[in-house]
Amino acid sequence: MYTWMWLISGGIALSSAGLWAQDFNARAPHGSEQQPAFAQQTRAPQIQDQTKLVAEVIAQDLEHPWGMSQLPDGRWLVTERPGRLRLITAAGQVSEPIQGLPVVDARGQGGLLDVVVKPDFTQTRQLWWSYAEPRSSGNNATAVATGYLSADERTVEKVRVIFQQQPAWDSTLHFGSRLVFDSEGRLFVTTGERSVRAARGLAQDLTTHLGKVLYLDPQSGAGMNPPIAANALAEIWSYGHRNIQAAALDQTGQLWTVEHGPRGGDELNQPQRGLNYGWPIISYGTEYTGFDVGKGLTAHEGMEQPVYYWDPVIAPSGMSFYDHDLFTGWRHSLLIGALGGQALVRLVIDNNRVVGEARYLQGWSRIRDVEVAQDGSVMVLTDAKNGALVRLRPDYALGTKKP
Repeated sequence: MYTWMWLISGGIALSSAGLWAQDFNARAPHGSEQQPAFAQQTRAPQIQDQTKLVAEVIAQDLEHPWGMSQLPDGRWLVTERPGRLRLITAAGQVSEPIQGLPVVDARGQGGLLDVVVKPDFTQTRQLWWSYAEPRSSGNNATAVATGYLSADERTVEKVRVIFQQQPAWDSTLHFGSRLVFDSEGRLFVTTGERSVRAARGLAQDLTTHLGKVLYLDPQSGAGMNPPIAANALAEIWSYGHRNIQAAALDQTGQLWTVEHGPRGGDELNQPQRGLNYGWPIISYGTEYTGFDVGKGLTAHEGMEQPVYYWDPVIAPSGMSFYDHDLFTGWRHSLLIGALGGQALVRLVIDNNRVVGEARYLQGWSRIRDVEVAQDGSVMVLTDAKNGALVRLRPDYALGTKKP
């Protein structure tokens, strides 16, 4: 059942807490002396959007929900970081935890993470999920498994682990990891570089899976690339990433990602096979201490510039391209969840460049994941011990006149 409703308008939110508006570019950047490589690489013009949104809670009391995937019948598979997978109906009925998943390491940023299905789910009942996998001696790493939802929907059967990130590390941070199928049914997997100083440099090491976009056969986990260099793992699509927790395909089938930067420097990228995206050699922003990242470089020969970056950060997690007409003027916009920024971020992209940015629900909650439902509504997961699955719609979808 719906438990509460808000009406939100273009960065101004009305709730029991009152009415407020925020200029999200008012704060000074942490990399105060850094300059973008091209116009509007950061702080694109703010979109003046007067769309009023209705936010409805579909399900609540979810413990740190992380990923979701809509089934062909309209229900949602939703993960909770402590290791629970649930089915949630459009009316808000929440299943008991589905059994059969491997044990997860839920310390820190770990746990049960993303979940995806393919369009043929009705026939195959197959699903894939990523998680922090406990290894020996207290180490852990990102892993991906697949299995089949039982007929009674209580258990995942025939579970197989198809990918295990190497090397494992003693860290509770930077696992990634989003799962995205491409148009050919192959699987992109994003990873983190585990954060700790001793590991972060492995984002540049082509013999490891840390700080990479990977491209896998979803059944076997085998890499689907000819190696991008003589010593490179076949699974590697791109490298030099920090911690990618958002990934989606645009209307042309091109992969886009957003990764967490340090203190400033969250990046939107369009990862191309074999290219180096620079971390930790180049980065916008600074370390959390305020000191430079490495030598303080923001550009280097042979390393790609981000399409867009945020400083201060939004702390991005989960994103989806909007390809529907329910929200007037939103088609082909990129919608991104913001954790630290506590907002839904919308980017307008033209010719692979960001030309405008809007933020909604500012100050409302940490948004962990964003998906577009079959009916064109926008679904978000809020990241909290009592997190929620929330549906966003324009108010004119409830019967009022379109703008």
